[in-house]
Amino acid sequence: MTGLLSRRDALLQTMGLAAASVVPAVPVSSRAAAPVRSDSVDSALQASVGAGEIPGVVAMAANEQSVLYEGAFGLRNSAGAVRMSTDTIFRIASMVKLLTSVAALQLVEQGKLRLDEPAGNIDARLTSIEVLAGFDARGKPQLHPAETPVTLRHLLSHTSGFSYLLWDPKVARYLKLARADRSLPRMPLMFEPGARWAYGGSLDRVGRMVEIASGEPLDGYFRDHITGPLGMKDTAFSLTEKQRVRQASLHVRDTNGKLMPQPLEKPTERKAFSGGGGIYSTAPDYLTLLQALLNGGRLRGVRILQPQTVALMSMNQIGNLEAGILRTTNPALSNDVDLFPGTHLRWGFGHMINLDPVPDGRRAGSLTWAGLLNTYYWIDPTMRVAGVIMMQILPFADHEALKTYRRFEHAICHAVRQA
Repeated sequence: MTGLLSRRDALLQTMGLAAASVVPAVPVSSRAAAPVRSDSVDSALQASVGAGEIPGVVAMAANEQSVLYEGAFGLRNSAGAVRMSTDTIFRIASMVKLLTSVAALQLVEQGKLRLDEPAGNIDARLTSIEVLAGFDARGKPQLHPAETPVTLRHLLSHTSGFSYLLWDPKVARYLKLARADRSLPRMPLMFEPGARWAYGGSLDRVGRMVEIASGEPLDGYFRDHITGPLGMKDTAFSLTEKQRVRQASLHVRDTNGKLMPQPLEKPTERKAFSGGGGIYSTAPDYLTLLQALLNGGRLRGVRILQPQTVALMSMNQIGNLEAGILRTTNPALSNDVDLFPGTHLRWGFGHMINLDPVPDGRRAGSLTWAGLLNTYYWIDPTMRVAGVIMMQILPFADHEALKTYRRFEHAICHAVRQA
C-alpha cells in the first residue's frame, strides 16, 4: 500500500417504443438529490428508436446519492417484439475491465499485489516475454527479450505492449505466421512496456493475477468482493434460465445499414473467466458500481476501495502518451474508434480520461469506457454525475449508437446543469 500512496502523492504534485420513467430518488447518504426532468432525456432516446437508428436502448444516470434518470425504449429483439425494460440483461464485453481493475486495486490495498513490481512475480507466464521489433525482408518476425519487466501499472493502463488483433495490423500479421510456425511465442508484446499506449489483452492478464493473488476464480472473487456486496445480482459470467429470458439480442448492421437480429448465444458451462471480456450485466447493476466510484469507493455502507485508490484510478497514468484512438482491422466488428474527435485523451486505471471538456457534455477529467456491442459509461467527477447506456449492436462505435449516446449525455448534462 505504501507504493500506492507515494505514487499518488507524486502524481498530485505534477486524468419511444417502450415506456421510460424518472425513478424516485434513492438516498444513500443524508443528502438526496431530486430526479432530473425527464422530458428532454426521453426525447433524445426516443428519437433514435423512433427513426429506426437503433432497435432498443436502456439508459440511466445518477449522482453519488441518488438515481436521477432511467429509461428503456424500443425492443430487446426486433424479430420477437419484446420490449426493452430497465432490467434487460446485456453482454457488456470490455466493461468488465473496470471490475477487474477494481479487483486488482483491492489486492494492492491489501499488499497482495504491487503496482510497480514485475508482474512475473505473480504470474510466471509474464516473466520471459518477447517484444516484436518488426519483420525481416522475408517476413519473419524479429523478436527480442523485453528490456523492461511488465508491471501491474503497465497492464492497468494499457502500456504493457499487449495489443488486440482487432485494432493492430501487426498483431494480425504476426498471428498468421505463428499459426504456421508453432515455435513462435503465442503473443509477444508489440512494444517495450511503458513506451506506448495500445488497447489490448492486458486486463486478461490482470484477471489471472487476481486469481493467483486471491486464491479465488475470477467470478468468485467478483461475487465475494464487488458484485455481491454492492447487490449487483445480474452481473455474472454465466446466466440462469430466468436471466436469459431478460437478455437483449444482438443486432448486426449490414453493408446497407440495416439491422439484422441474431439468435442468442447458446449457454455454455464456464470454467475459465476473462478479466477483459465475456460478462453480462444490466444498466442498474453497472450504475451501482459507477456510483460507488463516484462516491469515493463507498455505497450504502459498503466500501469496495479506499478514496485515495479511487483518486488514483482517475489520474493520468500514461504521461504524454496519446490514448483512445483505434483503427480497425475488421470493419464487421468495429468501426474506427475516436469517441471524442479533437480531444486530448489519456488513461488512468480502468478508465479513459478526456483532458478537455466535451461540448455540451461532460467536463474535463471525466472517465469513460465501453463494450464491443455498444455499451458505454461515463463518470464526471466535477459535475458529480455518472451515466450508463446499453445497446446490443455490431460493429463497435456504430455511428447511430454513438449518436444516441451523445444525445443521452447532452440531455443528462443539460438537465443536471438546469437542476
